[in-house]
Amino acid sequence: MKLTRSALLVLAVLSSTPVFASDLLDAYRSALSQDAAFAAARAAQQGGREKKSQGLALLMPNVNLTANSTYNDIDTQYTGGARALQYNNSGYGVSLVQPLFRQQAWMSYSESELQVVISEAQYKAAEHDLILRVAQSYFEVLMAQDSVQLTEAQKKAISEQLEQAKRNFEVGTSTITDTYEAQARYDLVVAQEITAQSNLEIKQRSLQQITNSASVDLRQLGKGLSLDAPQPSDVEKWVENAQQHNLQVAIAAAAAELADKEVSRTMGGHLPTLDLVANYTKNSSNGGTFTGTGYGSAETTSKVVGVQFNLPLFQGGATQSKYREAEAGRDKARQDLENTRRTVAVQTRQAYLGVANGIAQVKALQQALKSSESLLEASKLGQGVGVRTNLDVLNAQQQLFSTRRDLYQAEYNYLLSRLRLKAAVGMLAEEDLDSVNQALR
Repeated sequence: MKLTRSALLVLAVLSSTPVFASDLLDAYRSALSQDAAFAAARAAQQGGREKKSQGLALLMPNVNLTANSTYNDIDTQYTGGARALQYNNSGYGVSLVQPLFRQQAWMSYSESELQVVISEAQYKAAEHDLILRVAQSYFEVLMAQDSVQLTEAQKKAISEQLEQAKRNFEVGTSTITDTYEAQARYDLVVAQEITAQSNLEIKQRSLQQITNSASVDLRQLGKGLSLDAPQPSDVEKWVENAQQHNLQVAIAAAAAELADKEVSRTMGGHLPTLDLVANYTKNSSNGGTFTGTGYGSAETTSKVVGVQFNLPLFQGGATQSKYREAEAGRDKARQDLENTRRTVAVQTRQAYLGVANGIAQVKALQQALKSSESLLEASKLGQGVGVRTNLDVLNAQQQLFSTRRDLYQAEYNYLLSRLRLKAAVGMLAEEDLDSVNQALR
């Protein structure tokens, strides 16, 4: 049995990598645990959650334990004699510092809460991005498969026309030009078939990169695709909703608020700090010798509790410089927020129009496909009675296959636009992917 290039590719992939089922949801669930980019986002989220604990630690007591043990051998030379002192000294101590007023510490804790909010929103955005990437890559494989199948069907149809042109030339009912026309179209479609097969391999590898599994026998779009218009049907309401719930806007807004707090935190560098301090130390000496004469051991215990006040007076201009830097960062964050809002508004409109206009485009191409099929049939009948040429049939075939390819692409774009519209308003979820998955057979 002779295997096609596509079949050989599938066998090669199967021999080296695991396989996931042909369902779009299965591809997504495989990507949840296998996609490296999403795994990095998950790790970033886990690290971001620690920011709050780190901020809280600045307000908690700071306790330290110290211990020491030293041997001392001191020789003193002086006029008329010398002295020698040898002894061993050891001790330990515990110190505690409890911040009572540290404006910078309080602002750092407040910033840490915003950093957690940002990390959670970034993780949610990564989930949305994963859904879109899986769906887009999945449909790109389907479109590449469609292109291979359409090219093979077109090659078969042109081959039949070529054989007919050769027979007609042999019996003298057509010119050699018809044969040349058919041969040229056949050679062109052979080249297009090679390109389509290469593109299919690339798209399969792209999907495999996300799922870390081979994609085999993917489900195709079924007939009678349900074309649902976006609700509500007012694009401005979608834009308004996106401004309130879009994840990128939420991240930029939290970053702007974080920049405001950073300005306040750097201002705290001019303010005094007040801490409760406590120390407990115990030192002991186990005795030694002094100029050859021994003496006994001694023990000293110290307990200290108090309040420590610190007022920074001059730090070389560093505090003022950090304040100016924070102000510039605040201005940048505000401009980034405004730019994000404008970008999201444009993206939301694009996604809305992708759904609304996609419906009209699919319907128009469905009608165009029927017309192209009728044109091909009429051209074949016309060629049989001598009112149409071989070139007319070839052109009709080309139009039919191009229309069918455009229809498939429009259907995939419509489904992707539905997902992008949900992502624009921060509402994309696995249930939306399941809804798209219902369109596959």
